[in-house]
Amino acid sequence: MDDRPTFDAIAEDMAFLDDWEDRYRYVIDLGRAMPPLDPALRTAASKVDGCASQVWIVPRREGDRIDFDGDSDAIIVRGLIAVLRALYGGKRAEEILSIDAQGAFARLGLDQALSSQRSNGLRAMVTRLRETAARAEA
Repeated sequence: MDDRPTFDAIAEDMAFLDDWEDRYRYVIDLGRAMPPLDPALRTAASKVDGCASQVWIVPRREGDRIDFDGDSDAIIVRGLIAVLRALYGGKRAEEILSIDAQGAFARLGLDQALSSQRSNGLRAMVTRLRETAARAEA
């Protein structure tokens, strides 16, 4: 596991940010701190449909846990991937399936701040991660 922040740490940091611009910059910084995805993993199979920007999610099993790497050509979406990694990364399949992503993003104050296109893309990424967990649990 890398040194990525936990979701709770992100939520605590976001609680101190009063306006959306500061939150937006914070999410972008999370994306910038995330390790880049190996270009060889940017394949049709790892591409997430339903996103306005280019998004790749590459899940991997680590024992009974699932983690993933991801990337995007949009800096804010890369930051959203970093938040999703904090929310879902390193969890067991049943844990992933029980997470309320919409509630989690509401806790961060991001649910109302994202454009409808970004929200649709976020839902597509969450769906991909939940499908991966459902397959692992089956």
